[in-house]
Amino acid sequence: MLVKVRSMTLVGIDAAPCEVEVNVSSRGFATAAIVGMPDAAVKESLERIRTALINCGYDEPSNRTLINLAPADIRKEGPLFDLPIALGMLFAVSGAVPESLSRYIIAGELALDGRVRPIRGAMSMTMLAQREGIPAVIVPRENANEAAVVEGIEVIGVGSLTEAVGHLTDECPIDPTNVDIQEVFTQAARYDLDFADVRGQEFCKRAMIIAAAGNHNMLMIGPPGAGKTLMAKCLPTILPKLSLAESLETTRIWSAAGKLRPGEPLIAVRPVRTPHHSASAPALVGGGTIPQAGEVSLAHHGVLFLDELPEFQRSILETLRQPLEDGAVTIARSHSTIRFPAEFMLVASMNPCPCGYLSDPRRPCKCSPIQVEKYRARVSGPLIDRIDIHVTVTAVPYSELRQERSGTGSATMREQVVAARERQRARFGDHKTMFNARMGPRMVRQFCKLDDDGEMILKQAMNELGLSARAHDKVLRVARTIADLEGSERIRAEHVSEAVHYRQLDRQK
Repeated sequence: MLVKVRSMTLVGIDAAPCEVEVNVSSRGFATAAIVGMPDAAVKESLERIRTALINCGYDEPSNRTLINLAPADIRKEGPLFDLPIALGMLFAVSGAVPESLSRYIIAGELALDGRVRPIRGAMSMTMLAQREGIPAVIVPRENANEAAVVEGIEVIGVGSLTEAVGHLTDECPIDPTNVDIQEVFTQAARYDLDFADVRGQEFCKRAMIIAAAGNHNMLMIGPPGAGKTLMAKCLPTILPKLSLAESLETTRIWSAAGKLRPGEPLIAVRPVRTPHHSASAPALVGGGTIPQAGEVSLAHHGVLFLDELPEFQRSILETLRQPLEDGAVTIARSHSTIRFPAEFMLVASMNPCPCGYLSDPRRPCKCSPIQVEKYRARVSGPLIDRIDIHVTVTAVPYSELRQERSGTGSATMREQVVAARERQRARFGDHKTMFNARMGPRMVRQFCKLDDDGEMILKQAMNELGLSARAHDKVLRVARTIADLEGSERIRAEHVSEAVHYRQLDRQK
């Protein structure tokens, strides 16, 4: 008997429809095979499924069984086909196929005792059902809240194979999982950090406001213990709150990567990803035989913080150049090309020299000029050119560390950022997710006009610092953001001067 069960397979972060066809022949030996480009995890599922069926009290097929995963030209990976295959076997053996089976997309991993374990990509699965006009899905109970945030789809969470069979046969119906998205979103949208916790560093906080307002990439240069890491982690607290659409898009990436924490249906705050400098290129930008999202995609709509930037392998840092320009990562393989979204702010930090104490008045630097030059040369010029703001972070004096009064807090800083972004939204109109940092050359010429004093300052900076054409445009974009923070439609000379001041590494050539 042939039984067909709707399921899905992940292609990048998107779910693609997959039909599980289970045919139990009336003749032949009790053998089973899976076809349709399965990977090792899918092939191994047969023994898990057989054991789960027996332990749940069901009969396993006693004749030849063939399982086809269609379409056959897409590679299938992971254990999410366990549950649909088991249901197909069970109904093929019994000869009674529930009429309701065709209205569900089903996925889940089986334990040997029949329990259903969570899977990756439950939200993408529900979005697939929404696109295909399929009214309901059956998912592991741990994934039910995550899947239920997609509106208009009935989500059934099951804890075991027995529960899934009971629901499909109407012997023990399960109530759909409902989630109040707005309530969950509001409760989860809280930050534990605040810029008020950062003592001193008001100059760097000003640079953070500018970076957040225009979505500019930023590099902090300073000695160990100056607060660079803490400020990078505080940066999301001054960015505009994550919208529901941005939250769903980010959650889909985390769900497909299996990074959602148990009981967390939504990513409601902007993510901060801090990969170690030993991370490989596929871990950072994505990749693998079956491409998976990397850290740059997990930081989508958030912050990617690279601490000790020169310690990363130079070849790995160069892979960041495309996502920094395009806001996405394209991974090409012989069988497919997959695009992962990667709209993130890059915040990096580095010491001024190998020992970290160059220009520190309290501790002597032990590095020679050649060592300092080699250390800074680990980061390529083209990558530095793509970072809009370079700022020096100095050690915090004892008097500022011990003062009772807190510094500028996140709430005050966020008000300035939000006001500046509203001006950008009004300026750019229908351009989706357009910030000053994303302006192309034509828009720079249109929206970044200078008066005579501003032209003179920029010309002097170009000649003295030897700025590239890209750095020239970045100075203008940063100046545009500074003007937006002050509510000025015109870019004045002082805005250009401050923007030039943030080209710290260019001045040290």
